[in-house]
Amino acid sequence: MKKLIERTGVVCLAASLLAIMSCAKLDEQVTGSKVIREGSNGSASDLKGVYTQLNGQSDQANTYALQEHPTDEMMGPTRGTDWGDFGTWRKLHTHTWDAFHNQISDTWDQLNTGVFRATQVINSSQSSAQTKAEASFLRAYFMFQVVDLYGQAPFRDPAAPATDNPKVYSRSAATDFIINDLRFAETNLGASASAGIASKASAEALLAKVYLNKAVYKATTVGGPFTFAKTDMDSVIVFANRVADAGYQLEPAGKYFQEFAWDNSDKSKGIIFGIINTSTNAPANTHNRWRMGMHYNQSPSGWNGFTTLADFYNAFDPKDERRGGSYPELTDRNGLNTGFLVGQQYGPGHVALKQRGGSPLVFTPDVNLNYSTEAQGIRVIKYFPHPAADGSVNDDFATNTYIFLRFADVRLMKAEAILRGGSDPNGESALAIVNGVRTPRGATALATLDLKAMLAERGFELYYEGWRRNDLIRFEKFNDPVDQRPNKSDKTRTVYPIPARAVDSNPNLKQNAGY
Repeated sequence: MKKLIERTGVVCLAASLLAIMSCAKLDEQVTGSKVIREGSNGSASDLKGVYTQLNGQSDQANTYALQEHPTDEMMGPTRGTDWGDFGTWRKLHTHTWDAFHNQISDTWDQLNTGVFRATQVINSSQSSAQTKAEASFLRAYFMFQVVDLYGQAPFRDPAAPATDNPKVYSRSAATDFIINDLRFAETNLGASASAGIASKASAEALLAKVYLNKAVYKATTVGGPFTFAKTDMDSVIVFANRVADAGYQLEPAGKYFQEFAWDNSDKSKGIIFGIINTSTNAPANTHNRWRMGMHYNQSPSGWNGFTTLADFYNAFDPKDERRGGSYPELTDRNGLNTGFLVGQQYGPGHVALKQRGGSPLVFTPDVNLNYSTEAQGIRVIKYFPHPAADGSVNDDFATNTYIFLRFADVRLMKAEAILRGGSDPNGESALAIVNGVRTPRGATALATLDLKAMLAERGFELYYEGWRRNDLIRFEKFNDPVDQRPNKSDKTRTVYPIPARAVDSNPNLKQNAGY
């Protein structure tokens, strides 16, 4: 039933349309054999249009859903007639999608439109070096997601005849293309006064991400096994160190959730790149991040949808701050906690809430993907609203900056690269880095560190931020059974199919193996 279209005008999904990215008018279609476009002159408004294409990344569907729902940390159970949505969420969690899956198709359109719009700006003779550098970073981000999700990347030259079919880069070639874009961006960008504008550090953080995953993207067999080259791991470390040298910091002890609060752009020193939202302009309104799981009777009223898996929740150290708890001006005003919501839920005035039928609103760990009640499943609050003094919430313009890249991720990428054989000129150990992230959160310091613990730590720090699928694939754990998916899936599931309509319209695209 919901919630594919009940949200803040960021993405409109309609299976009957060929290329749908947002509720705003689009100036091109890039998924087929033809392209319809308006002229681009390299102006600031053209670059702004590329940034605007990022807004769809903050939706609870599409890119975010494809990166989270197939993993061990999220599922979207059907509750009576709610959240059925023709099985779109269930198919993601059970790895049973096909080339006609609506969100796989819509994500393809969104991301490739971002690549094309950025290319228009880059190719314009009127674009300044700064504009080209920002557009190169944005193109690299969009193409990175295409490569990560689909394993190949179509590319259209804006100057090519509209009748030409876009050429297609292999996963390996597209990875090289992305690296070249990011190296250009890093060379030509400086520091930025706003996390909403591409900077040298954002290019370096994404370069670290690409080099860390290069073994996955260069593998001869999809899904592994992967061989991580020392030179690539050394590159991860180099770029991670450059980000650190730019002055970014981890949140201090007791302040983990400050990075996701309504005033995170003012208080956090760890946000490298994201989308700035204000009380009058919230293009990437984060309200879906709490509404997608909150119950109808909570404040604010939620959509009663997504949950985490009990096994994921139970893996946390009970003393770990990242597991959640009270937050000033949130819990005391409307009863809502941060992190994982389990057990009796409360509203303003610490009133115990009830379900719609009148029984206590108690979130339980048990959940059934196909037939859940409205109170089953542990909910997750990573971003959260700023209630008024009376506990009421008007989150039409939530002011939380939506984060793509942050310093804690960079630190953990460096630790993983060292663990995989990279050398740090600064002499840090992987264990020391990981404990430097863990211990301020109240989690017990680790005595040793292996790949299993490294993957777990990335989950503890980065849950619900859109990186879990990427991590699980790199650690060769993506296909393992999880709750509500009892059997191991095939390695071909580590990439999604190319949408059927794209394959049909561009003969240069070849369907991925297994589909």
